[in-house]
Amino acid sequence: MNSNEFEGAARNIGGRVQDAAGALAGDAGLQLKGKAQQVAGSLQEKGGEALNSAREMAAQRPVGSMVAAAVIGFALGALWARRD
Repeated sequence: MNSNEFEGAARNIGGRVQDAAGALAGDAGLQLKGKAQQVAGSLQEKGGEALNSAREMAAQRPVGSMVAAAVIGFALGALWARRD
Protein backbone atom coordinates (compact mmCIF):
# COMPACT_ATOMS: atom_id res chain seq x y z
CA MET A 1 0.00 0.00 0.00
CA ASN A 2 1.50 3.33 -1.03
CA SER A 3 0.86 6.74 0.49
CA ASN A 4 -1.85 7.63 -2.05
CA GLU A 5 -3.82 4.51 -1.21
CA PHE A 6 -3.44 5.14 2.52
CA GLU A 7 -4.37 8.84 2.32
CA GLY A 8 -7.27 8.07 -0.01
CA ALA A 9 -8.67 5.46 2.37
CA ALA A 10 -8.32 7.87 5.31
CA ARG A 11 -10.01 10.65 3.33
CA ASN A 12 -12.83 8.29 2.37
CA ILE A 13 -13.40 7.30 6.01
CA GLY A 14 -13.26 10.94 7.09
CA GLY A 15 -15.85 11.77 4.46
CA ARG A 16 -18.14 9.04 5.74
CA VAL A 17 -17.86 10.39 9.27
CA GLN A 18 -18.55 13.92 8.05
CA ASP A 19 -21.54 12.69 6.01
CA ALA A 20 -22.96 10.86 9.03
CA ALA A 21 -22.42 13.89 11.29
CA GLY A 22 -24.23 16.07 8.77
CA ALA A 23 -27.12 13.61 8.64
CA LEU A 24 -27.42 13.55 12.43
CA ALA A 25 -27.26 17.34 12.66
CA GLY A 26 -29.57 17.86 9.71
CA ASP A 27 -26.88 19.90 7.96
CA ALA A 28 -27.10 19.28 4.20
CA GLY A 29 -23.93 21.31 3.55
CA LEU A 30 -21.89 19.14 5.88
CA GLN A 31 -23.31 16.02 4.26
CA LEU A 32 -22.37 17.33 0.82
CA LYS A 33 -18.82 18.06 1.97
CA GLY A 34 -18.62 14.54 3.39
CA LYS A 35 -19.77 12.99 0.13
CA ALA A 36 -17.24 15.10 -1.79
CA GLN A 37 -14.48 13.88 0.54
CA GLN A 38 -15.58 10.29 -0.04
CA VAL A 39 -15.37 10.71 -3.81
CA ALA A 40 -11.98 12.42 -3.61
CA GLY A 41 -10.68 9.72 -1.29
CA SER A 42 -11.89 6.94 -3.56
CA LEU A 43 -10.26 8.56 -6.59
CA GLN A 44 -6.98 9.03 -4.74
CA GLU A 45 -7.07 5.42 -3.54
CA LYS A 46 -7.75 4.09 -7.06
CA GLY A 47 -4.96 6.28 -8.43
CA GLY A 48 -2.56 4.75 -5.92
CA GLU A 49 -3.64 1.26 -6.97
CA ALA A 50 -3.09 2.15 -10.64
CA LEU A 51 0.37 3.49 -9.82
CA ASN A 52 1.26 0.26 -8.03
CA SER A 53 0.05 -1.77 -11.01
CA ALA A 54 2.12 0.34 -13.40
CA ARG A 55 5.22 -0.07 -11.23
CA GLU A 56 4.75 -3.84 -11.06
CA MET A 57 4.30 -4.05 -14.84
CA ALA A 58 7.41 -1.93 -15.41
CA ALA A 59 9.42 -4.18 -13.11
CA GLN A 60 8.23 -7.34 -14.86
CA ARG A 61 8.48 -6.03 -18.44
CA PRO A 62 10.96 -3.13 -18.58
CA VAL A 63 11.41 -3.13 -22.37
CA GLY A 64 7.67 -3.21 -23.04
CA SER A 65 7.16 -0.39 -20.54
CA MET A 66 9.80 1.73 -22.26
CA VAL A 67 8.20 1.14 -25.65
CA ALA A 68 4.74 2.02 -24.27
CA ALA A 69 6.11 5.19 -22.67
CA ALA A 70 7.79 6.19 -25.94
CA VAL A 71 4.58 5.65 -27.92
CA ILE A 72 2.54 7.66 -25.42
CA GLY A 73 5.15 10.43 -25.42
CA PHE A 74 5.18 10.54 -29.22
CA ALA A 75 1.37 10.66 -29.38
CA LEU A 76 1.17 13.46 -26.80
CA GLY A 77 3.89 15.40 -28.63
CA ALA A 78 2.01 15.07 -31.90
CA LEU A 79 -1.22 16.26 -30.28
CA TRP A 80 0.45 19.28 -28.67
CA ALA A 81 2.23 20.18 -31.90
CA ARG A 82 -1.11 20.39 -33.70
CA ARG A 83 -2.50 22.91 -31.19
CA ASP A 84 -0.57 25.78 -32.85
